[in-house]
Amino acid sequence: MLLSPASSNASLGHSQGFWGKFKPKNKEPDPRDRNAQMALSRQRLLTLCFGELETIRMLPMTFADLENVARDWTKPPPDAQFGLRVPVEFASLHAARLVSGPYIYLTGEDSYQIAMMGVQGLRVEIVSDSPPPDDEPPPPPPPPVLEMPATFNLELTPGQHVALDVDVKSEELDMARMDDGTTVDGVFWGKLDIVHEGDTHQMEFSGTRIRSGEYAPDFLVDSRVITKLATATKPTTAKCNLSLLAPAQQFCDVFLTFAAMWKLGVTWPPAEKVPEAENKVKYFLRVNPGGALEHFESQMVTTALYYEAVPDPSMVDPSDYIAPRNGFAMPTSDFIAHIMNALDQLGLSLHARTNFLNSNMAAFTAHKNIAYRFLSPARIAAAIDIMVTTEPCIFTRIFLIFRGLNDDEAGEFAGAGEKEANSHNWREVVGWSEDSKDPTLFRVLELSVLEVS
Repeated sequence: MLLSPASSNASLGHSQGFWGKFKPKNKEPDPRDRNAQMALSRQRLLTLCFGELETIRMLPMTFADLENVARDWTKPPPDAQFGLRVPVEFASLHAARLVSGPYIYLTGEDSYQIAMMGVQGLRVEIVSDSPPPDDEPPPPPPPPVLEMPATFNLELTPGQHVALDVDVKSEELDMARMDDGTTVDGVFWGKLDIVHEGDTHQMEFSGTRIRSGEYAPDFLVDSRVITKLATATKPTTAKCNLSLLAPAQQFCDVFLTFAAMWKLGVTWPPAEKVPEAENKVKYFLRVNPGGALEHFESQMVTTALYYEAVPDPSMVDPSDYIAPRNGFAMPTSDFIAHIMNALDQLGLSLHARTNFLNSNMAAFTAHKNIAYRFLSPARIAAAIDIMVTTEPCIFTRIFLIFRGLNDDEAGEFAGAGEKEANSHNWREVVGWSEDSKDPTLFRVLELSVLEVS
């Protein structure tokens, strides 16, 4: 049968497999095309510079990726200045034509794409005030500490010691470091609370780390010792009470003048400063019979003026102020009764003696033994001078100085004890006169006490 070329293709189905065997071979790729494709797919490099440091990375395709790579390398602080720039000699020709300066500053995606257009590699300099990155990556963190031994050396009572050896464990938390890497170590000062009540057994410590070199371990003391130290460091202060006794109602000014080595402390009622004198104060008073004092500045009524006088610490020498040559010493229990009798000899009323003793009882009983003396009016006036604008005026100034003694120091007063003190004429020392008891005269009575230590 003859087949026409115009006949249907359906009639060729049986012969399609034969002709299908003749397939054209694939063409060999042109080497020039292969090189062009390799050039297009070649990765471009980025040189990051920060100061004198450089690193080479793959060139990011976007400005955001470039900034992330730069920040990841330098790790600047959040508030640090940070910028990127490209020297014009390393940028594309198109970008270099648009810039007259030596750098192209990358501020966004557009400036970055223009700078990298058509270049095989790009050099980007980092402008920042943050410190340069480390040459080497930081070492990996040490493994967490989940278990460690602990020893507590405790003193239950004076002389009775006990040691507790325990194992401290944690399920997952690192006992050596905090989350931010801070190491938990050093010397801590605080409170250890141990509870054993029924089935409850627990131990809790709360404390504060002491900085290295701030305190020596031997200096760690409890609050009771700290309180004693605070008391011991208080400046030596003379406490003075000034009373005025007038036969009739009278106005007057009282002036207090302090020597250069003394300064005024607390006053009540508040004293007025004298403008022309630095160490001088005054009171303007109305004195009533019976001892009531009206202070016009504070509008207060009182029976005495209180003031404190603080000597220069460099001039206070307890052993020189009170010594066997000028004072007497005795046990505190004997001193309290003795000083009551001495004040009686100096003309003080029972009420005045009782107030004086009650006001200073805490200071007296803080010592086992006491050494004391009274100062003469001349010595008192050399330190604190009093002037009253009233004449005539009778002054009686009783200034007691005392200090505490231990048994060894008390032995130095072997020839100046209570027996010798009872026979001493303190009236002659303080300049006491019978006029101090005359109710028809204007009288000034000052009672002062100074503890030196």
